[in-house]
Amino acid sequence: MQYLKLLRPKHWAKNLFLFIPPFFAGEIFLVEKLKVLGLAFVCFSLVASSIYVINDYMDIEADRAHPVKKNRPLASGAVSPAAGLAVFVLAVLLGFGLAYFISYKFMFVLGIYFLLNLGYSFGLKNISILDILILASGFVLRVKAGGVAGDVAISEWLNIMVFLLAVFMAFAKRRDDVLHKLSSGKDLRKASKGYNLDFLNASLALVSAVIIVAYIMYTMAPETMEHFKTYRLYYTSIFVIAGLLRYLQITYVDNDTGSPTKILYKDRFIQLTILLWILSFYVIIYLPTNKSFFE
Repeated sequence: MQYLKLLRPKHWAKNLFLFIPPFFAGEIFLVEKLKVLGLAFVCFSLVASSIYVINDYMDIEADRAHPVKKNRPLASGAVSPAAGLAVFVLAVLLGFGLAYFISYKFMFVLGIYFLLNLGYSFGLKNISILDILILASGFVLRVKAGGVAGDVAISEWLNIMVFLLAVFMAFAKRRDDVLHKLSSGKDLRKASKGYNLDFLNASLALVSAVIIVAYIMYTMAPETMEHFKTYRLYYTSIFVIAGLLRYLQITYVDNDTGSPTKILYKDRFIQLTILLWILSFYVIIYLPTNKSFFE
C-alpha cells in the first residue's frame, strides 16, 4: 500500500485531460480511439507517477516539516530512498515502453512533459511564477498528447482555456501555502517567498475573469459554431461560471485549496457542475437530430 501511495494514483484523474480533444471533436465514442487513449492514459499516469516519486525524493527533508506531506512514504520512512528511485526508474521505463506502441509523436510530447517536470523537481519549482507556468504547461501537454494519440486537431481556444484553468488552480494552491506560512511562520516551498495574499488574490480574480471571457468567446466564435453546427454552446458557460465561483468560494471562504485533486474527489458542487457541463455538451454535440434539441 505504501508503494501504491508513493505513485499517488488519486492524481491520475488529471490525465483525463487526454480525453478532452476527442470529446470536443465529437469522436469520444469511437472504440478504436478510446483504446488508444486508454493506453495513452496509462502511459501518462506512469510517467506522472515517476515525477511524483522523484519530487518526493528531492523533498524528503522539507516534507518532514510539512503538516500533511510528512506522512508521505519517503518522508515518513515507510519506503526507503533506494526503493523510491527503483520505482521511479521502473515507472519511466514502463511509461515510455508502452508509449512506443502509440506513436513517436506521442512519445515526443510525453518526453517534453517528463523533462519539463523533471526540471521542476530539480529546482525550477523554487522560482516564483515559473513554477505555476510549468504546472499549467503540464495540462496543455496532456491535451496535446490526447490530440496526437487520438489523431484529433486541437483548437487554439482549447489550449488557451486549459492553460488558464491550470494557472487558476495553481494560484489557488499557492494561496493555501501562503496561509499556512502566515499561521505557522514556515515556508512550505521556496517559491512561496515570491507570493503574498494581495498578489494571489488579485491574480485569482484576474485569471478567473479571463477564463470566463475566453470560454464565452470560444463558444461564440464563428469557427466554433461552424465546427459544431450550432450557436448554442454558450449555454454551457453557466456551468463554467458556477464551477469557478465555487472554487473561489472554497479558496476565499473555506481557505482550503491545497489540493485541486482532493476538491475534485470530495466537493459535490464541483462534481455536479462538471457533470452538467459534460451532459450539456453531449446534448448539443452528440444527439443526432435533424432539428435542434431546443426547438
